[in-house]
Amino acid sequence: MNALAKILAWPIEDDDELGLALWDAVEVARAVRGVAVGQFQVSGVEIDSRDVMPGDLFFALKGEAMDGHKFVAAAFARGAAAVVVDRPVDGPHVLVDDTTAALALLAKAARQRSSAQIIGVTGSVGKTGVKEAIFAALDRSSRGQAHRSVKSYNNHVGVPLSLARMLARAKFGIFEMGMNHAGEIAALTRQVRPNIAVITTIAPAHIEMLGSEEAIADAKAEIFQGLEPGGIAIVPADSPHYARLKGAADRLGVTLQSFGRSAHATVRLLDAVPAPGGGSLITADLGDRRICYTVAEPGEHWIANSLCVMAVVRAVGGDLGAAGLALAEMQGLKGRGARTVLTARGGDGSGQALLIDESYNANPASMRATLAQLGQTSARRRIAVLGAMKELGELGPAFHAALLEPLVVAKIDQVILVGDEMQVLADELGKPGKSLLGKLPAIAHCGSARDALARLRELGVESGDAILVKGSNSVGLGTVVAALTQQKD
Repeated sequence: MNALAKILAWPIEDDDELGLALWDAVEVARAVRGVAVGQFQVSGVEIDSRDVMPGDLFFALKGEAMDGHKFVAAAFARGAAAVVVDRPVDGPHVLVDDTTAALALLAKAARQRSSAQIIGVTGSVGKTGVKEAIFAALDRSSRGQAHRSVKSYNNHVGVPLSLARMLARAKFGIFEMGMNHAGEIAALTRQVRPNIAVITTIAPAHIEMLGSEEAIADAKAEIFQGLEPGGIAIVPADSPHYARLKGAADRLGVTLQSFGRSAHATVRLLDAVPAPGGGSLITADLGDRRICYTVAEPGEHWIANSLCVMAVVRAVGGDLGAAGLALAEMQGLKGRGARTVLTARGGDGSGQALLIDESYNANPASMRATLAQLGQTSARRRIAVLGAMKELGELGPAFHAALLEPLVVAKIDQVILVGDEMQVLADELGKPGKSLLGKLPAIAHCGSARDALARLRELGVESGDAILVKGSNSVGLGTVVAALTQQKD
């Protein structure tokens, strides 16, 4: 069959009669209980005028420090088809009493009209990467009819924005949900109303606000509360909090499935070996079958992440083969594992150094996992630029000091510590007798990302180096990555 014949033979879906526009004026006005002025169709929804694209619907949200109405003209200048406002403006618009409430109402309408399988993803670590991997797997098998929240749009504004952007014809929707306090996931999951609720892992992220890992597990388990009838909860089988998560699911009458190494896991790891060129070759037992696939992303945590993805794809009746191909091709995300080859001199003469960008987030679990990954990376020198881990409360000093052991195990040659919270680790590394643990890295302690970049430049990036940059986003280590890669943004 030639290419033209294949195109003509493309199956016609029942929903092909749905409109191609994301929303039109009548639909928006009805959904947000507003009054439409002018006729329009929109292809996207945006809340930041700087990100508006031609054809977008711009919501002029009002916050504590900023009023989006100041940027209505800028939104139109960038090509907005219409705006949602609480006062009349020049140009097509929908007039409402409260623009933030209107966004939530549009999100509700998007969810109500959708027949897609909806997946909600939360967890202390890995939720953005897992969300992206699920999307890649389902988008591949559905021929581009999967939708997901972009970046880390996982809060009380990002979730409704992501819902409002979902096309009526989407077959799958994948939404990330984050939280800092108890009750936040419960509110978000009732908006998303997932068919599948995923918890990637439980770790001491945001423990300052919640007090204990048990409380974190309870807060993450709130995602089960929004599950649609017949929905499935997918959780890590190897978590020490598995029984707690299972209890939360049982109390709600939710079907529980799991992933991991444990014998009771629904998707159980049988074997994982290093794959040529990095990553892992994985064999997993799904109960009724065994599958073998490759994960491009390196690290033990991505083995677990991939099992989670396969559990989700299986639960929605997706194509496991397409999921395996997607995992084999997936690359690290900016700030969350992206790997960049830098041009370098000296060293081993290869002319290249490796930069691992983990600058967006950090907590004790992800720090350990990423340092272990660096330790398994072949390099002439291993250099770690580590920023402070935030929101750990009174447990912060102990968690920072405990990074000594994974630094030694990973055989890090040079560590540049950034932020006041890292002082305790610097002190631990400098104590007499610690060398008995193994080779200690050379230490530099800096107060800011700018100082860390200066120290790294003094040290010099040489051929054969592997450089990890990781810290909480507020530390600003993304500027170090940008400088090393000569990025402008």
